[in-house]
Amino acid sequence: MEKADLVLEGGGVKGLGLVGAVLRLMQKGYVFPRVAGTSAGAIVAAFLAAGATRDDLADIMSRLEYPRVPDRARPKIPGISEGISLFRKSGAYEGDYIHDFVATELARFDVTTFHDLRRTDQGDDKKQKSFQRYKLVVMATDVTKGRLLRLPWDYELLNLDPDKQSVAEAVRASISIPLFFEPVTIRDGDTGAPTTLVDGGILSNFPIEIFDRTDGDDPRWPTLGVKVIPALPVGSPELFPGIKLPAPAPFRLLERVLATAIVGNDQTYLDRPCVKRRAIQVDTHAVGIVDFDAPPATREAIVANGDDAARKFLDDWNWELFKKDCRGVDDE
Repeated sequence: MEKADLVLEGGGVKGLGLVGAVLRLMQKGYVFPRVAGTSAGAIVAAFLAAGATRDDLADIMSRLEYPRVPDRARPKIPGISEGISLFRKSGAYEGDYIHDFVATELARFDVTTFHDLRRTDQGDDKKQKSFQRYKLVVMATDVTKGRLLRLPWDYELLNLDPDKQSVAEAVRASISIPLFFEPVTIRDGDTGAPTTLVDGGILSNFPIEIFDRTDGDDPRWPTLGVKVIPALPVGSPELFPGIKLPAPAPFRLLERVLATAIVGNDQTYLDRPCVKRRAIQVDTHAVGIVDFDAPPATREAIVANGDDAARKFLDDWNWELFKKDCRGVDDE
């Protein structure tokens, strides 16, 4: 078996490309001691961290009913429900279906809280703290205090015991595409003050450096990443198609701001050679982020693209050469 830590980018329906790439990696014998993900990547990452096998993951994702993901609140009338939810709860859709789906599937592996994903490995980074010793990390954006939260690592900033926090709730926070899904609110463990969380991709959609050693020791295995968002012009509807409502100028401006936040940092980061070399880029142009009604044939094609991208990546991948060329390079 080949070990690799894994980082999975967010991308809504484009996340089907993650599934294809991960299944190919697992077919080639890869196992993942730690997995990090943002948005759609957080969903796949959670199942891998819970111990899903290749067959398990394929079965789980086949059970996900994509048209149900945009779940309208009452009165469940197209257009009207979205508008009411948007202005009352800051999101067009509730996000309950995907939360419940993740919780139910994780329960099959006896995973409910992050305590169930605790990790003990004496060979880990010596500078790693107790609150970082988990198999899973998901990204969420705290818009109350304007910061990235790496969950469960950063629950301590909210005076919460990470071992007691719901994995499905953390994943739900990570997928909260602004305006599309209702944001998630959690409360400080000491003061009860509310904190609003949205999609982690706003601040970190592809945190491929998250598991890199900081103690100076040689890495024992690589961190590989899978990307599903291409380099896009700011405001492209493929990145942030928005809500299917009439879109006045303020929403178009917000779209451009969000596109800049999600794409700008990653495009700059991926220009670094040693980042590109460990990233699998999947062609997902056939679907948009919220194309949950895409036909099955289109969804299957994106999965196949992920498989093909991972196969080509593995044909060229050389861990020893990567370590020689890139370990300790400042621009990584």
